[in-house]
This record gives sequence, structure tokens and C-alpha cells, in this order.
Amino acid sequence: MHRYWWFKKKYNMALEEFEKEELSDREKGYLRMRSIMDYGMGVLWTGMGIFAIFIKKFSADLAEKYDSTAFKVFGAVCIIYGLFRIYRGYKKNYLRDR
Repeated sequence: MHRYWWFKKKYNMALEEFEKEELSDREKGYLRMRSIMDYGMGVLWTGMGIFAIFIKKFSADLAEKYDSTAFKVFGAVCIIYGLFRIYRGYKKNYLRDR
């Protein structure tokens, strides 16, 4: 048996009690603000990724200056991060780490 079993038991019980508590108006406002910010930033990051992947259609001059593969890799990373931000805004798990 783990020697800190009592700590884990106490921590898990505290987390379960926290999830059952009602949120105050201030916490609800914080959740709403963070969620909206995550949605907005997710859309911006995803849009930037789409722009980077299809750079030749938007700006031929910029596409000629830089490597096409680098733009596509950067665009894919931006899209993945943007989708993560949208998911995080949907889940709203902000107060669980406090």
C-alpha cells in the first residue's frame, strides 16, 4: 500500500466535495469570460492555420518567400491548437485546479 494513502483519500474527497458545491456569481462570470475567450482564440488560431496551409491562394508573394512545407506544418499545429482551445472552452474545466 502506498504510504501516503491518507493524503490521496483526503484529496479525492475534497475534489468530490468541490464538484458538488454551487458556484458563486463571480465564479460563473469567470467561467463565462474564459469560455468566450477560448472560443474566440480557438477560432483565430484555426483561421491562422487555414491561412498558413492555403497561403498560395491568399498571398502569392508571401508563399514564394518561404518554404511551403514549413507553412503547412505551422498551419497544422495552429489548427490543432485552435481546436484544443475550442474544446477547452466547451468543457469549462477551469476551477478544478484551484
